[in-house]
Amino acid sequence: MKFSLSSHNVIQYLQEAGLSSSEDGATADGDLPHSSSRKNLNLLVTLAPNRKLLVKQELTQEFNGMPHEFFNEWLFHQLLETFPVLGNIKALSPLVIHYDEENSILVRNYLWEYRGLESYYRRSLYFPPELASSIGNTLAALHRATFKRQKCRDFMATAPCRGQIRYQYFNPAQGIDFLEPGIFGKVNTIALEFYSRYQSYDFLESAIAELAWEWDPCCLTHNDLKLENVLVHSRYSNLDDPQVKLIDWEACAWGDPAYDVGILLAGYLKIWLESLVVDSTLDLEESLELAAIPLEMLQPSMLALTEAYLKAFPMILEYRKDFIQLIIKFAGLGLINQIQNQINSQQKLNHTSLITLEFAKNILSRTTEYVIDIFGKSELQILKPFVKSVNFNTIERENNLIPLYYEKTRLRGC
Repeated sequence: MKFSLSSHNVIQYLQEAGLSSSEDGATADGDLPHSSSRKNLNLLVTLAPNRKLLVKQELTQEFNGMPHEFFNEWLFHQLLETFPVLGNIKALSPLVIHYDEENSILVRNYLWEYRGLESYYRRSLYFPPELASSIGNTLAALHRATFKRQKCRDFMATAPCRGQIRYQYFNPAQGIDFLEPGIFGKVNTIALEFYSRYQSYDFLESAIAELAWEWDPCCLTHNDLKLENVLVHSRYSNLDDPQVKLIDWEACAWGDPAYDVGILLAGYLKIWLESLVVDSTLDLEESLELAAIPLEMLQPSMLALTEAYLKAFPMILEYRKDFIQLIIKFAGLGLINQIQNQINSQQKLNHTSLITLEFAKNILSRTTEYVIDIFGKSELQILKPFVKSVNFNTIERENNLIPLYYEKTRLRGC
């Protein structure tokens, strides 16, 4: 039976692990701001006014008989130390200082001067494109540095100090699981309506299955880049260079870079969609137009993020000529998965979730049309500065092709 961590014994645990001393005057707070995880226990320990530690214990230690998420974050920490080209990326600076595999406890420095990007956006209602550009540059640096690098992939595939091959590819391009009868007593009526509509869209399941087929692992990816996992310095407006940090690498794996970018875009779209005016007398287009945070406020940031990413990693366009459409599709899938996560964490849905599903369905079914709606630019306009030799006529012809699907495909990735 593993040691059970609590706010009463965490300071003693840190002292026994050599991470604190009795002279520190440490205090523990079990209510970490913005922590909504039901899988982990999160404790914030203050050692000094300017030094805080985040102590996390995973409540489910193993997955399919292998170390689970905390092991991944510890492995990523070791990857940064092993490959200097990664450790030099400031936004990826190693924060983990202790990992206790036996008790599934992870300790990392807590960046008290930083706040989650979604919280920053919602509080300030300010979406500076230069901040989004910094995120795009950082993510591109990670993907570029690990792109097709066998040594990095092998490192992620092997448990350190054991020589055990423990890694298996996981395709995150998954739709909603089949429902069990017990779900009816656990969710509200809007959640049931969400499931009903999702299952009624035959094309949607086929489109997600096709996206799973297109998923192509070629570099190290974060795989959980919601905006709260991007931290911005609290004094951002007073700094010459926007400073961001990417945290919570528990889901990192060898994956598809388009997925990371798409999930980031989904975070921006979520801010817009959650500001909609929802009324039974309004249709979808009217609700979208009456949003308290118009899409036009977010377009410059989404475009800046994408263009900065492509400028820092233009090679990806040689490898994936359909990169722009892929990130839009993954953004649509990300919106659907956000709703599923709300249901799983027992949050009650409102009618905005149904509009979000409708919008996500449209993104996945009419991707080409929605590129300009999301970015304010067409795919050709975005790509032209980065791919001088691209055959734009070919792209236009490919965009006009009608995809064919098998009816009710059940493919769920690889």
